[in-house]
Amino acid sequence: MPDATFTFRLDDGLKTEFAEIAKAQDRTAAQLLRVLMRAEIGRQREMAEHDAWFRTEVKQSIQEADDPSLARIPHEDVRATLRRERTRLHRESS
Repeated sequence: MPDATFTFRLDDGLKTEFAEIAKAQDRTAAQLLRVLMRAEIGRQREMAEHDAWFRTEVKQSIQEADDPSLARIPHEDVRATLRRERTRLHRESS
C-alpha cells in the first residue's frame, strides 16, 4: 500500500487518454504513473552519474594536459602515423 498520496490537476483529455493507455496495459492509471515516475527517477540518476563521471574525466584530462612531465607526441608525428596506417589499410582492402 502506498505511503503517500500525490494529488494534482490535469485536463480531462489527458486523464482520459492516460487511463485508456493504462487499461490497455491491464493497469490502473496510478500503477502506470508509478512505473513512469520510477523510470524518470532512474533516468535522472543515470544522467547525474554520467555527468559526475564526465566531469571527473574532463578534470583528469585537463590535469594531464597541464602536466609538463608527460611526454608529448608532435602533431605531425601523429598525422604521419595515421597516413601510414590509412595506406596500409587501403592496400589490404584492394
